[in-house]
Amino acid sequence: MSTMDETDRAILDELRRDARTSMSEVASRVGISRASAYARVKRLVDDRVIRSFTIDVDHAALGLGLPAYVHVRIKQNSWKSFRTKVWELEEAAHVALVAGDFDCVILLRARDAAHLRELVLERIQSLPEVVATQTVLVFEEHVGPA
Repeated sequence: MSTMDETDRAILDELRRDARTSMSEVASRVGISRASAYARVKRLVDDRVIRSFTIDVDHAALGLGLPAYVHVRIKQNSWKSFRTKVWELEEAAHVALVAGDFDCVILLRARDAAHLRELVLERIQSLPEVVATQTVLVFEEHVGPA
């Protein structure tokens, strides 16, 4: 991986704001040529600094307006099998191995409280790797420019 400079960081900032921004517009805002912008973005993709170009979805508009973090304590050496099973849940938005009182944190997006109850009590707690869970409801979310 090559070293990133301030121009690379400026390009990333522009694409974080809107991944659909044209290379001409990125180049203009950053103060470089379009060819240079293309080359830099290609290098950032090749180096896996940029892993994907994505969208910001309104989950409530999709009927998944109740986000919750589920803290999970799992059996020792079961992380890989646990995360594989969690990713089978279409409502799982993020899964992380963490340090602290719990081993994992899952961001779930549920339709409503009954759906969340089903996800936690019937789907997650029934996994053989799970020892304990604690659910934290999210009242408001803000996703910054990263």
